[in-house]
Amino acid sequence: MKLQSDPHSGINTITGYGDGYVEINKTPYSHAVLVSSGGGILDWPVTTFDDLTATDFSQMASLKPELILIGTGKRQRFPKPELLKTLIDAKIGFEVMDSQAACRTYNILVGESRQVLLALIVEAD
Repeated sequence: MKLQSDPHSGINTITGYGDGYVEINKTPYSHAVLVSSGGGILDWPVTTFDDLTATDFSQMASLKPELILIGTGKRQRFPKPELLKTLIDAKIGFEVMDSQAACRTYNILVGESRQVLLALIVEAD
């Protein structure tokens, strides 16, 4: 699914999403990534939702975004509350949704010049 035809200059945008991949700035990725609206694209060592650990949430918080969108794969799943404690303590807002919805929401927020981090789990059938 194509999400955005023209990426914003100098800003990471999601340009496509499909089974087993996400396209960021027209470059495909087939693994989990952390995407910052104004920064880098980092490989994220998470292969499934069940792999999430407190360390993953500490890594997200260390990037100091205004808001984190957590894309949990093909369906929306909620992390254990103890994993979210780091974000709550750092007063960083977060939303949890399926990965496709997280990609769409990320692009909307980027278009509003928000400092957002997309933590995206990419799953294939």
